[in-house]
Amino acid sequence: MPEKGLLGDKYVIKKLISRGSRNFLVNALLALFGLCAIGVGGLEARTLTLDEALEMAFVNSPTMKRVGYSLDMSRHNLQAQQAALKSQFSLNLMPYQFSKSRRFETFASDYVTSQLKGSNFEFSINQPIKWTDGTFRLTETFSWEENTTIQPQVIDSFSPPQNVESIREAFTNNLVVSYTQPLFTYNRTKLELKELELALENAQLNYAIQKLQIEQQVTESFLNLYYLKRSVQIAKEELVNSTESFGIIQSKVEAGISAKEELFQADLTQANSRASLENRDMQYDNSLDNFKILLGLSLDDELDVETDIQKLIIDVSLAHAINYGLSSRMELRQRDIDIQNALNSLIRTGAQNEFRGTLNLSYGLTGVDGKVRDMYNSPTRTQGFNVSFNVPLFDWGQKKHRIQSAETQVEQSRLTADEERKNVKYQIRQSFRNLQNQKLQIEIAEKNVTNARLTYDINLEKYKNGDLSSKDLSFYQNQLSSEQLNEVSALINYQVALLELKIRTLWDFQENQSVITGNEE
Repeated sequence: MPEKGLLGDKYVIKKLISRGSRNFLVNALLALFGLCAIGVGGLEARTLTLDEALEMAFVNSPTMKRVGYSLDMSRHNLQAQQAALKSQFSLNLMPYQFSKSRRFETFASDYVTSQLKGSNFEFSINQPIKWTDGTFRLTETFSWEENTTIQPQVIDSFSPPQNVESIREAFTNNLVVSYTQPLFTYNRTKLELKELELALENAQLNYAIQKLQIEQQVTESFLNLYYLKRSVQIAKEELVNSTESFGIIQSKVEAGISAKEELFQADLTQANSRASLENRDMQYDNSLDNFKILLGLSLDDELDVETDIQKLIIDVSLAHAINYGLSSRMELRQRDIDIQNALNSLIRTGAQNEFRGTLNLSYGLTGVDGKVRDMYNSPTRTQGFNVSFNVPLFDWGQKKHRIQSAETQVEQSRLTADEERKNVKYQIRQSFRNLQNQKLQIEIAEKNVTNARLTYDINLEKYKNGDLSSKDLSFYQNQLSSEQLNEVSALINYQVALLELKIRTLWDFQENQSVITGNEE
């Protein structure tokens, strides 16, 4: 972190200056920097590299968590639908049932009491057929019933009617195999499965896109933090130089070699350097807090960044960059998914009020007897076959207009996909030009730093010899600091431009491999 102790030692510096000893002043400043370094070391700040910051952001970012939840939901929905295409087993049990009723029977011209006891279970297997959208079903039903009937019966004409109880017990087993097949319509099972697969792919693409955006955001914030840290270091060097210049002119003024107003100018320069250091230190602290929020850390955590921004120029071919982008950009695949979903919606719309049919086939064996072992002594065979049709007659143009609306949606999706491809190509060309421009800016910044440093050294000698005023030396000192920051900014801008081209092409030009698969060219 920036050394704040330096800013609070104005009284110490002025006291050293008042003694008029240049050597003592320089030694005291070095000691002061040593104390600041010790103070910073005592904070035990955690130092992060860019890779560590990215890993932390991927884990803690609320945006990544949200798209991760959407990805999980899409994956579970697809897995549930795939499981639904496997054989489904079900068992319905009714261990015991009892009912008793009394009703008037016409044939007996009297009230009859019925009492029913029983139990049954039903076991079934449903097997959807994905390729035909049909359903195969096997059902096994076993039941036991005991029916007791109490009804009045006339024994003879001289006696009143007497209640006669009759009991009937039976075991029944019914085994049925059936198949249902839709006719003259689209395969709803395959369409629903395809839509869920596209939804999962779209969620995966969205997750990858958000991850790249987080990478860009964190990288830019990290490099900006490094820039501010470097600006603090340059401001400290500037303060040391202005303090040294103040010591030189103070000695000359006390010796009567220079005018007193030169001392005032040198003091003003030193104060401006101190104010510049304080301002840059504040900017660094604010940027560091924003960086902690971006990573999901507490503001009370002590943190520092560590990186090595060096000159690294990569040769990039514009034609290859465009080919990589058009073949790999996930947004383009998302637009293709939108087109497919629009076509699926057209299919579903066309099936409204459609002519369709249903074929049903069934075959079963039913056995009934008072004893379980004798149920299938003489079973009853049952067969079933029927075909039904739904024939729409007149819908007042409803289906026609719905289909036209769905077709328009397809065309709109295709237009959006074409525009997306043009936009991707434009973005890649723009990023390529920016990268080439930043390469030139680095060369200019390096040359400017070399010239500014030589110019400052030459004018510092003039200042020591009394041939240059404090105000003029301050100008060259500020010029050197400005050009140093411009060089750092140019190096960072090149890294950002290279990252932007990587994100827009999904190709890592530095490693010469795909961002998605990691395969080399």
